[in-house]
Amino acid sequence: MSILIPKKVKHRKMFRGRSKGKSQKGNTIAFGTFALKGMETRWVTARQIEAARRGIIRYLKKGGKLWIRIFPDKPVTTKGGEVGMGGGKGKVDHYVVPMKPGRIIFELAGISEEMAREAFSVASDKLPIKTKFIIREGTE
Repeated sequence: MSILIPKKVKHRKMFRGRSKGKSQKGNTIAFGTFALKGMETRWVTARQIEAARRGIIRYLKKGGKLWIRIFPDKPVTTKGGEVGMGGGKGKVDHYVVPMKPGRIIFELAGISEEMAREAFSVASDKLPIKTKFIIREGTE
């Protein structure tokens, strides 16, 4: 199981931040012919991305080329179960990617449209956000 985590980080722990507006980058198809676009604002974990990726690969068997366009580089911390208030911030538990509407999650090339639709449908079921299937302009 290859879970996505950063090799090296400048700061080990991060503020939660806030996610407003639409995605300004990563919102156009760059590599493949078909893409899965996120339509909601939510944190997507490394495990969810991996589950979706495995669903796509399993459906496609050997055909096609897959690109993952998001990377979980935001650390999320948790404190123990019965730890009281105070005592500082907890340890890093997992990594997430803050999704904004319009962000491309996966891209596919080298397969038919029906297969791409079905593969992305499988992946969409594994993700916590609403998604949309899109096709690159100029390809029929």
